[in-house]
Amino acid sequence: MSRRVLILLATAILLPIGSRAQTLDEVVARWVQAQGGMDKLKSVQTRRITMKLHAGSFEASIVEINKRPDKARQEFILQGMAQVEAYDGKSGWQLNPFEGRRDAELLSEDDMKGLVEQADIDGPLVDYAQKGHKAELVGHDDVEGTDCYKIKLTLKNGDIRYIYLDTDSLMEIKQESQTMIRGAMQEGETYFGDYEKVDGIYEPFAIEQGRKGDPERTKLTVEKVEFNVPVEDAVFAMPVKH
Repeated sequence: MSRRVLILLATAILLPIGSRAQTLDEVVARWVQAQGGMDKLKSVQTRRITMKLHAGSFEASIVEINKRPDKARQEFILQGMAQVEAYDGKSGWQLNPFEGRRDAELLSEDDMKGLVEQADIDGPLVDYAQKGHKAELVGHDDVEGTDCYKIKLTLKNGDIRYIYLDTDSLMEIKQESQTMIRGAMQEGETYFGDYEKVDGIYEPFAIEQGRKGDPERTKLTVEKVEFNVPVEDAVFAMPVKH
């Protein structure tokens, strides 16, 4: 073996893994492991997240509930009233007392896109191919001074997500979304931070959301993350009319 080949091999061995060229599957595998590992993620049957929403002087509470394999519910609580949106694995519905409505209403396919995505308790990047999504490692990009892997994820419905993973911690720190709603493209971005380990899984406790490029972002402060709490299927079922 030539001296040049030996030097190249030695250099490759000494380089930290994040400095070497990575394939998409290697990056995704490292990301899963950094979160807590596939076995730990798959052990989660239900998840309940309690948050505070801050937008200027406005404040409200949000509770998100998931149940494997494909159920989701979100409650927006303000002044003792709750607007509810839920997906039972087949259809989505909402109950909005702020508009003076007492009965739940079905959501259109476009309006329940967010719920369907939330209903994937592992997130669309885990087992993406089996779910019908397509993923591509675009390369590296800078997010507020942090070097990130940039992954383009095309959901099976055609919507696109750009996922930015910190090359050191492998935590997701940003996601850009391109979602088609009633024939118009809506672009947004979400920032994640303040990761804490909950029952062996890292979860972000600070989230900021807004339209792409808009410096004014809605801030979400996570107060509690609970795994595997008892949740009945009825929680996601559309209530009968009064």
